[in-house]
Amino acid sequence: MSDATPTQAVPDSFESYAADRGDARFTEWLRARAEPDWSAAVDHRFVEELAAGTIDDAVFRRYLMQDYAFLDALVGTFGHAVGDAPDMAARSRLVEFLAVLTDDENDYFERSFAALDVPESTYANPEPTATTRAFEDLLGRAAREGGYAETLAVLVPAEWVYLSWADPRADADPDAFYLREWIDLHANDGFRSFVGWLREELDREGAAASPRRRARLDRLFRRTVELERAFFETAYGSQDTDAGGEDPW
Repeated sequence: MSDATPTQAVPDSFESYAADRGDARFTEWLRARAEPDWSAAVDHRFVEELAAGTIDDAVFRRYLMQDYAFLDALVGTFGHAVGDAPDMAARSRLVEFLAVLTDDENDYFERSFAALDVPESTYANPEPTATTRAFEDLLGRAAREGGYAETLAVLVPAEWVYLSWADPRADADPDAFYLREWIDLHANDGFRSFVGWLREELDREGAAASPRRRARLDRLFRRTVELERAFFETAYGSQDTDAGGEDPW
């Protein structure tokens, strides 16, 4: 679970946040700035019901189809990060994770759709919700219009939110394999290590950024978390919106 910090209580500049913290991390400042959406996402009804095995199949089916639609944009953004990464070691870590997304996760989706009676003709070309479209647009613009730091500012929360909801529920054992494996995919040593590394990359980029750029990274991070929360909510058939956030650019 997260240690929630109201956004209004968090300094709006990293310099102020770090002034009385000798070990201040840029990503911790970003996470704190993303409240209350951060806590609302990692403790959402969706993940509680998923872990308990009580989530309605229709809800999970709706969610999974949108997540599969989103996967292309996520893979593309990680691919862009590979090109912008500062060295071969960073490129290697990103390429390794791309292999997980395009192999392990893709296999999971195909087996889960079969179990949930979703034909390939349906999941291969789903109609994206407004939230999904907003998320795809955010990732695409971060990659096209920003640099490595901007790309990390959307990729870090997109992955860190999932680690943060899955880790406390790692021992949950819902009956349906597609629920159990969705937790397992986001609560394992490999994923923990990768998210930790992603955070270190953004910590370094943020520390070197100008105050103006740090503010942009903050807006991108917060918008990503806002959309993560909305993504869970639209699975329940709630009003489909793009979460109504400000343009981070």
